[in-house]
Amino acid sequence: MSLLPDTDTEAKPPVTTFGPDFPFDYDRWISHPAGLGRLPDAELGQEVAVIGAGLAGIVAAHELMKLGFKPVIYESSRMGGRLRSEPFSGADGVFAELGGMRFPISSTGLYHYIGQVGIETKPFPNPLDEATPSTLIDLESEQFYVEGAGKGELPPLLREVSEAWSEALEGGADFTALQTAVRTRDVAALKAVWNKLVPLWDERTFYDFVASSRSFAQKSFRHREVFGQVGFGTGGWDSDFPNSMLEILRVVVTAQDENQRMMVGGAEQLPRRLWQLAPTTLAHWPAGTSLASLHAGAPRPGVTRIARDEGGAIAITDRWGDTRRYKAAIVTCHSWLLTTHIDCDESLFSQKLWMALDRTRYMQSAKTFVMVDKPFWTERDEKTGRYKMSMTLTDRITRGTYLFDNGPDKPSVICLSYSWMSDAMKVLPLDAERRVRLMLAALQKVYPGVDIASHIIGEPITVSWESDPNFLGAFKGALPGHYRYNRQMFCHFMQDSMPDAERGLFLAGDGISFTPGWAEGAVQTALNTVWGVLHQFGGKTLTENPGPGDVFDAIAPIDLPN
Repeated sequence: MSLLPDTDTEAKPPVTTFGPDFPFDYDRWISHPAGLGRLPDAELGQEVAVIGAGLAGIVAAHELMKLGFKPVIYESSRMGGRLRSEPFSGADGVFAELGGMRFPISSTGLYHYIGQVGIETKPFPNPLDEATPSTLIDLESEQFYVEGAGKGELPPLLREVSEAWSEALEGGADFTALQTAVRTRDVAALKAVWNKLVPLWDERTFYDFVASSRSFAQKSFRHREVFGQVGFGTGGWDSDFPNSMLEILRVVVTAQDENQRMMVGGAEQLPRRLWQLAPTTLAHWPAGTSLASLHAGAPRPGVTRIARDEGGAIAITDRWGDTRRYKAAIVTCHSWLLTTHIDCDESLFSQKLWMALDRTRYMQSAKTFVMVDKPFWTERDEKTGRYKMSMTLTDRITRGTYLFDNGPDKPSVICLSYSWMSDAMKVLPLDAERRVRLMLAALQKVYPGVDIASHIIGEPITVSWESDPNFLGAFKGALPGHYRYNRQMFCHFMQDSMPDAERGLFLAGDGISFTPGWAEGAVQTALNTVWGVLHQFGGKTLTENPGPGDVFDAIAPIDLPN
């Protein structure tokens, strides 16, 4: 749910994820007919290791293959990373989105690849969205019910909270000027505003921004409390209150919390289809070549060691003890794995970068899904006239409940609970059955006349990302003071000034980006590493289509003093 007024019109350029820290036209770079660059003939066919087959790894490998490299992908678990669409047993095409499930249209780099592989999208049923028949907000047992989007007025309290949030953004972050610069891709104007905000808000929390704003200070604690429960967008809630305000500003100014869509058939299709895709334009490789064909059908096993051999090559050892050597490698796995699960030579990164990788803070997240026999929530309650069940935001253990209608002739899906941080930790020790019973008991108090359990079919599906050994958390949530760490990780693809011992190993993934938790961050950092690898091998981008490294000095993220 967006608490921001809809100011987007056809007369204005669209909001995209253009910066604000590094305002580079990633979407234009990858869609330019000239391509991303040229590799010297002597380097064609060179192997480059890619650790991780999530979206960042697959995008990087796909673009490297098009340039004439031979990417060698390593994966320790399941292709797709946190784009994980888990099918319900016995049902055709019915699944639970355990990871990324809603993708804002401002993610133009991401949608470039969605279009390439032909995935259909449709509006995600967020609160107060046109795709959502009704929304119910349940706070301290007081309920606010709204049908559709724009049908009637928001309840007065929610309207006051919405107005206070908009005023806080304008007064504390010069929001209109900032978003106008993003819309028009005006680098100078964007830098002028954003570079002033970074030192102001890096060391202050989201809650500090809200509580210290004039608009909220003039209102009651109840207004801040409701804002914390309902969220700043699709579900920020008070779980984000400890985060750096910069993290929240990036989300709202690039409309990551607006106009979100879901991938029909599941988000996991995207990396899997890119894996199978044979590009129409390929250097070196014969027509019909795909990542799948270069790998004989499957990635190599997970990595257990990364080292530098005596000759200067990057030596990568997989779980079965096979060691292969590469001039360059891209690491897209969770940064904590480099000090916990993978034996990684300390000399491969500077001590400052190790500090950044280790201090990165990840947020917990849990989801609980059930399949139901039909979308019963589309029926009306005879007594109240309301829909029998709604997309629900509440302060109860469920926090967010989402309804996925697959049509009248197919089973449908309820995400009984989507929660973060302390709410996710509360259910961490519980198995799937106990989680479902807990969520049903909470929802029974919200909908006392609805027997949700009688509609459940099949087995429930749950996830706690912090217990997954390959992820240890859902996504990065930068704390105050973490900007310098984020900048170090994001800018690591620029390696000319590094000592030889630290060159050749590149970092990608949404945790490396300035926009954690969003697939666009995975795409953009993957493309940074593609430029970095091309540059290392003596390749060049074309004059008419410069890459992120070519223009880096002119648009680099502001560097705060130590």
